[in-house]
Amino acid sequence: MYNEIDLDKIDIAAEPPTEEPARQYYFMAKCREWVKSFEQENGRLPKSCVLNFGCQMNARDSEKLRGILREIGYEEASEEQADFVIFNTCTVRENANTRVYGRLGQLKPQKKKNPHMMIGLCGCMMQEPEVVEKLKKSYRFVDIIFGTHNIFKFAELVATRLESDRMVIDIWKDTDQIVEDLPNERKYTFKSGINIMFGCNNFCSYCIVPYVRGRERSRDPRAIVREIERLAADGVSEVMLLGQNVNSYGKTLDTPLTFAQLLQEIEKIEGIRRIRFMTSHPKDLSDELIRVMADSKKICKHLHLPVQSGSTDILTKMNRRYTKEQYLNLVDKLRRAVPDISLTTDIIVGFPGETEEDFEETLDVVRKVRYDSAFTFIYSKRTGTPAAVMEDQIPEDVIKNRFDKLLKEVQAIAAETCAIHEGTVQEVLVEDICDHDPTMVTGRLSNNLLVHFHGGKELIGKYVDVELSECRGFYYIGARR
Repeated sequence: MYNEIDLDKIDIAAEPPTEEPARQYYFMAKCREWVKSFEQENGRLPKSCVLNFGCQMNARDSEKLRGILREIGYEEASEEQADFVIFNTCTVRENANTRVYGRLGQLKPQKKKNPHMMIGLCGCMMQEPEVVEKLKKSYRFVDIIFGTHNIFKFAELVATRLESDRMVIDIWKDTDQIVEDLPNERKYTFKSGINIMFGCNNFCSYCIVPYVRGRERSRDPRAIVREIERLAADGVSEVMLLGQNVNSYGKTLDTPLTFAQLLQEIEKIEGIRRIRFMTSHPKDLSDELIRVMADSKKICKHLHLPVQSGSTDILTKMNRRYTKEQYLNLVDKLRRAVPDISLTTDIIVGFPGETEEDFEETLDVVRKVRYDSAFTFIYSKRTGTPAAVMEDQIPEDVIKNRFDKLLKEVQAIAAETCAIHEGTVQEVLVEDICDHDPTMVTGRLSNNLLVHFHGGKELIGKYVDVELSECRGFYYIGARR
C-alpha cells in the first residue's frame, strides 16, 4: 500500500527493483534527491503544472501525475510559473492535436528564459506514430513523451530525463499491465473518479479511442474495492466509476465478474453515499444491471446512455451494434425499473450517408426518450477511422442546419423535463462556490442536475437539503431547508 512507503528510506544507490510498483517508488525517491539539490541551489522548490485536455479518464490519469509530482517534491503552480509543464492530451478530434501544437509554440520562449524548465507530453495523442515523428522533428525542446499505457512509469521517465539532456520517448503500442498503489492528487476531497477498466473493444467507426487506448482490460475487483475503502476513510463520499464501456467490465478477469456484481460490492463500503459511473454502451446494458440500479440505495438516479443516432441504418454504419428499437426498448426497461431516473446522451449529427430521413429518426428518439440533457456533436472526420474514408460525406451547411434544429429540440425538451422537480426538496452535494455569484454555492442532485443556492464555502463537501425554487433549463436556483 503506497501510504505505508517512506521514500526517504529507499536506497537509491542500489539497483532499481524490477517489480512494480516498487520500481516507481525507487525512482520517486531518486527524483526527490534532485528536488532537494534544486531547492539548495535556487532557494525554492521546483513548480509543476499538469494540464488535462481530455475526458474523465484523462482527468483521473492527471491526478496520478500530480500525485507523483507531489511525492517527488514539486509544488503546483500555473502554467506561466511552472518549471515542469505536462500536457495530458486528447486526440478524439483532430483539432485537439492542433491545439496542443499551438500551446507548445507558446511554451517555447518560456523555456528559453527558464534553464530549469521541462515539458512533458502524454495521453492519447502520443499514441499516434505520426505525432511522435512530428514532435521529434519540429518540437525538439519537448523533454518527455509517453502514452496512455505507461502512465505509471512517469517517475522513471522523469528520472531518466534528469540524468540526461536528451528527449525521452517511451510509447507502448498496447499492454495488459495494470499497476496499482501509486499516489494521486485528487481535485476534490469529497468525491473521486475511479478507473475500473482501461481500453475499448467496440471500434465504433468514427472513434479513434480503441486505437490509442488499446483493448479492454479490467482491474481486479479487490484492488478497486480497496482503493474506494481508502478514499472513504479519507473523506470521499461520492465515487465515479470510469471506463470507456463500464458495462463490459470483468470480461478479461481470470474469474469473470459482472459490472452489476462489482456495484453490489462497492455499495457495501461504509462512508460511500453516492455511486456514479460512465460510460455505458447500450448493447451491454444488462437486465441484471438494471435490477441492481433499481434496488440500490447508493447508485445515483442518473444514466448517461449515448445513442449517437436514431437511425438504425446509421447505427449500423457506426458499428454501434444495436437498433433504434432496441435502444428505445432499453429506455422503457430503465424507466419501468427506475421511474425517476435521469437520462442523458451523446448524439452525432452529419455522419457520412445521413439522409434527412435518418436525421428525423434521431429527432424521433429525442422526442420519445425526452433526455434531461444531451451532448450534441457535429460529425468530425477523424483520420485513422473507417468513417473518415466513407463515401457520402455530408456538406457543412446541411450538417449545420440539422445541428441547430437538434439543439433547439434538445433544449426545449430538457427545460420541460428538468422542471418537473420544481418546488421539491432534494439532497444536494455541495461542490464549490458558484462561478457567477460568490454569495452562492453550487451542488449536484443525485440525478446530476446542478443547483445554485446561497451559502458559504463551509458547505463544500456536505449534503444539504435544498428546495428547488426555480428551474432555469439545465440547472436550478434553490434555497436551503
